[in-house]
Amino acid sequence: MNGKKDVLDPGPFFHGTKAELKIGELLEPQYLSNYQDKKSNYIYFTATLNAAKWGAELAKSQAKERIYIVEPLGEFENGPNVTDKRFPGNPTRSYRSKSPLKIVAELRSWERHTDEEINQMLTSLNQLREQGKDVIYD
Repeated sequence: MNGKKDVLDPGPFFHGTKAELKIGELLEPQYLSNYQDKKSNYIYFTATLNAAKWGAELAKSQAKERIYIVEPLGEFENGPNVTDKRFPGNPTRSYRSKSPLKIVAELRSWERHTDEEINQMLTSLNQLREQGKDVIYD
């Protein structure tokens, strides 16, 4: 794990979701996951806008998609779900932490993936689920 003194990634960092949050609020682990029906041990975030868009677009909810700019308040590590398990290294610059993330701003304008791209991703995720391969290492 790396903290602020040993910088893993300088950011800026994003969190994609459908939750409506206010500037200054904290995102913390041990809340219901955006993707599975269980509490998450970590809070997840990324340093790429593309990964944050997927986070917002794929979250389980019919609410508005949102991307927040966040500040990690403690140590964080590479997110194992999209790093060496799926992609060598960490090209999506995806991270997780057991410490809170502070909401510092909301990204008001961003371009969604196309409906076709989102449907292709949902189809792929459903196939993984059917094969029992939709494991989230949390």
